[in-house]
This record gives sequence, structure tokens and C-alpha cells, in this order.
Amino acid sequence: MFNKIVIRYANGEVRKGTKEDFFPYKDILDFKDKDNGSYHEINMKDLKAVFFVKTFEGNPNYHEKYNIEKIGSGKKVMVHFKDTEKMVGYFHRYSPTKTGFILIPADPYCNNEKVFVIIAATDKINFI
Repeated sequence: MFNKIVIRYANGEVRKGTKEDFFPYKDILDFKDKDNGSYHEINMKDLKAVFFVKTFEGNPNYHEKYNIEKIGSGKKVMVHFKDTEKMVGYFHRYSPTKTGFILIPADPYCNNEKVFVIIAATDKINFI
């Protein structure tokens, strides 16, 4: 099964494509570009996050809700990225020695199914 992903670089660049298997602790992310079908290999250290999305288009008019509680989903956190974006979600495992961690969005109706957050692209992570 192929996952739809949106890759956001630390420098602001965005790419969309598909990924069959995702191994979060590899140094290189390979994916197929949605526009031209070409394959790319990207160094994970160049990224802000990898968003696993329901649709590539999303809904620009939708405003995520952060006050939704998910019992048994792990620890609830607010991630502050260096580019000032904030995300609220849940995670089970976090280690500052790893490249990143999987964040499950607090809002089940947002376009993101899960996000692989690159720790180096964060400013701080607050438990809430």
C-alpha cells in the first residue's frame, strides 16, 4: 500500500508524492513524486517533517481543533517548529538521540493521518 506524503524541508520547500514503506530511523527517505513520477532520495536531516495525508489538496479553510482528547493515544504535546508553526498531537516514543518521532494529530478530522517530526526542526516540545 502506498502512502500519500507531503515532505516539508527545513528551508520551506514542499514536495508531494507517495511512499510504500516508511522506516523512521533511516537517514535517507526515498519517495515517488506525484507530479512527474520520478523517484527521489532525500537526506532526513534536510527536512522539517513528513506528513502522511488523506488527500494532497487538503482543505485550506479547515481550522484544526486542539482540544480533542484521545484516550490511550500516548502523551499529548504541542510541537513548536523553528519556522513558528505549531502542532498538537500525541506520541508514544520520543528520544532526543533519534532523528524524529511519529506524531498523531489531536484532530481526527484534519488532513494529516500522522506526521514524522524531525527533532532538529523543532524549537521546543511542551507536554499539555
